[in-house]
Order: sequence, then C-alpha cells, then structure tokens
Amino acid sequence: YSGEGSWHYEVIDVGYKYNLTDIQAALGLAQLKKVKWMWGRRKQIAEKYDAAFGDSELVTLPFVKQDRVSAWHLYVIKINLEALKIDRAKFIEELKAKSINTSVHFIPVHKHLFYKNTFDYKSHDFPNAEWIYERIISLPIYPGLTENDTDQIVDAVSGIANKNKR
Repeated sequence: YSGEGSWHYEVIDVGYKYNLTDIQAALGLAQLKKVKWMWGRRKQIAEKYDAAFGDSELVTLPFVKQDRVSAWHLYVIKINLEALKIDRAKFIEELKAKSINTSVHFIPVHKHLFYKNTFDYKSHDFPNAEWIYERIISLPIYPGLTENDTDQIVDAVSGIANKNKR
C-alpha cells in the first residue's frame, strides 16, 4: 500500500514460502498481545466504509454472512463498471493521485506467467474470475488509519465514482 509500488505482482514459478525468521516470529508474538484491539479498529473502519458506500449503485461492499465474523484483514470493494465511464485501472490511478494507495486481492491464478506458460490458460477460460478481477479494489484497512485518513478514502472513492458515473 505504499505510494512507490504497484498493486500488480507476478507468480513466475511454483515453490514454498518458508520465509519466517526468528525476528519476524518475535514480532508476531508481540502483535498477538494487540490482536483484539487491532481487529476492533479494522472492524470500525469496515463499518465506516459500509455506512459510506452501502447505498451506492456504483460500489458493492464485501459480503459477510450473518453467522460469520470477518477478520477485516482486507476490505475489497467491487466497482460497477457498467455504471462508470472508467475502468478499474483508471479508478486506482485516480485514487493514487489523491495519495490513496490500494491493491487488488487477488490476481487470478490463470493470469500469472507461470500458470499461463505451464497450462496455456486463456482469459476466456475463466469468465467469472475475469469479471470479478476487472472490478475489485482493496481499500486500505489497518489499525493505524486515522479518522481523517478514512474520511479522505471515503471522499475519494465516492468522488471518483460520482464524477465518472455514466
């Protein structure tokens, strides 16, 4: 979510992710002491986003079943491309111009180089994954976001959507 990077990443080979060091494990143990507070803060942010975008025909909220509790480690909106004059890439670009760094969770497996090359996957082989992928944006949601930060994110998403409404 930094301003220097891009949301795009590429899987170039299969492998394992054995990269937890002792220092990272120690940090993880320290973080466990804050887990309830951090989850509570992310939940507050999610509720703010829900309230802001809940009635929008331009943005669809994440769905959580009534009998479930989300960790809110991601807040993935789906933009209504049929109602907008811009695509997801332009939407992200406009957010970035307002210093709001987003991501896309997740890039479908068939779009990664390794899987394309190994299995000769084509985009039309997975129309549902393609449809969703073209529309999703992960908004910032972490405990360090301030009320001012979340206000700016809400204003930017709403402003960009409304400005680009068909």
